[in-house]
Amino acid sequence: MNVRQFAAVLPVAAVVWFAPSGAAQNPERYKVRLTTVPMDGGMRNTVAGSGSATATLAGATLAINGTFEGLRSPATAARLHSGAARGVRGASVAELAVTKTTKGTLAGSINLSPDQVKGLREGRLYIELGE
Repeated sequence: MNVRQFAAVLPVAAVVWFAPSGAAQNPERYKVRLTTVPMDGGMRNTVAGSGSATATLAGATLAINGTFEGLRSPATAARLHSGAARGVRGASVAELAVTKTTKGTLAGSINLSPDQVKGLREGRLYIELGE
């Protein structure tokens, strides 16, 4: 089983997905690290939290399951986003279920388009967890 890593964003979170290797018929597995977004001094009092998740791509279906903690206020939403390039913010492509607390879970199963699968493999997809 190959496992890749990606980081995620907690604004709380940015996600970096590393390109998988191996045959396309095998599920591709990813580890996700949820961290705070880069912030300025004014954000230090309002942005906090961390977490982790796993993601599995089987065919075109991406399944995500994770946990988070340490938010300053309850989570309000979790979304999968697609940027134009790695590290570039982009549009939301799917909603994820999220526990609306300061410590909880996020999950979702998304059918990706061929371009989104390519974006996943190129590191252009990320999770954003809002509070």
